[in-house]
Amino acid sequence: MPTSALTITDQRNNKTYEAPIEHGTIRAMDLRRIKTDPEDFGLMTYDPAFMNTAACKSSITFIDGDKGILRYRGYDIETLAEHCTYLQVAYLLLTGELPTPEQNKAWTHDITYHTMLHENIKHFVDGFRYDAHPMGILVSTLAALSTMYPEARNVHDPEVRHRQIVRLIAKMATLAAYSYRHRQGHPYVYPDNDLSYTENFMNMLWKMTEPKYVASPVLARALDVLFILHADHEQNCSSTTMRSVGSAHADPYLSMAAATALSGPLHGGANEEVLRMLDEIGSVDNIPNYIKRVKEGELKLMGFGHRVYKNYDPRARIIKAVANQVFEVTGRNPRLDIALDLERIALQDDYFISRKLYPNVDFYSGIIYQAMGFQPDMFTVLFAIPRAAGWLAQWNEMIQDPEQKISRPRQVYTGVMQRKLESVEKEGVSRESGPKP
Repeated sequence: MPTSALTITDQRNNKTYEAPIEHGTIRAMDLRRIKTDPEDFGLMTYDPAFMNTAACKSSITFIDGDKGILRYRGYDIETLAEHCTYLQVAYLLLTGELPTPEQNKAWTHDITYHTMLHENIKHFVDGFRYDAHPMGILVSTLAALSTMYPEARNVHDPEVRHRQIVRLIAKMATLAAYSYRHRQGHPYVYPDNDLSYTENFMNMLWKMTEPKYVASPVLARALDVLFILHADHEQNCSSTTMRSVGSAHADPYLSMAAATALSGPLHGGANEEVLRMLDEIGSVDNIPNYIKRVKEGELKLMGFGHRVYKNYDPRARIIKAVANQVFEVTGRNPRLDIALDLERIALQDDYFISRKLYPNVDFYSGIIYQAMGFQPDMFTVLFAIPRAAGWLAQWNEMIQDPEQKISRPRQVYTGVMQRKLESVEKEGVSRESGPKP
């Protein structure tokens, strides 16, 4: 008997089984040994939405939701947001270590000189309607890149994987900027290799006729911090999708296109819902009545609570501080006053405290993005740019994990077990129905 094991007694036949415990888990396949007879399939776990199932081992991101802790490769998110750039954090997620000055220089150079897109992509984007959603354009162009780099299918070659990782992190900002400019009806702007990652993104978004775009250092740094906060978040819906599609050994372009499940309102689109809520509240005076309606079950308090965090989301604290810096440049957004007062009132109310409903990362991020000039339909695109680093780190880790196979969850079948077809007419289907040839 293992020194750390779970003893299971099957009351159907009084047999006992031992399941070794490792890292606070037992192997689901150990349950398959629990049978009533040799023909029995064995027990499975039933876990809708993976509420309590670990599908992988990972050394990338650690979250303690009860304590409000988020760490990348062991570093607290607060430390990284204060002292690092997004590209340094991307390097950390992908390699496990922060870059040395020499590594950082080479890494930044490689990313900078891969931001250019093949000219065919411009024509591809031009094919979308003038009002096409930017996320739809991003997803489609990501998948299209798969056709331009066919060697990416060789996912077991470390050098090939690294080359695609560099390309994807570099080109995500350019694809996002093209989707934005297409929606605005403006000509596309080529990358400027003299600028930092976020400055270059701002250049491709907002440059008009000036010879050289000069980004606000405050806004560029704010965007850098937002990118760091959004770079990875463990096994969320989109990262799980990236791993699942990648487990079939699809190339990273197609896998990442699938990972834009991020666009759903329950995932990356939550900050847009926060803006709608703040607009509905309208003014600070209306907050008490709105909270009353929330308690009565009539409304939801958007931007509060999280699937993982049962404490204050550490990213929300950082974004709150960034918001004040951004508004010094852009002017104060009246929504911020509503948000601050809403947070203050909610955090003093036992209703929300007892339910562990604290502000999450989405509560302030939408306000900042809108202050910078982005429309809500760009929010998920802005989320996807930095999350590329996390997705690729998760994908790269999964590819190298010898325990991983193609993802194939089980199901609990609840349909009719077997039927016999006596006659088509008897089953209510007429051979004579349907259009005549």
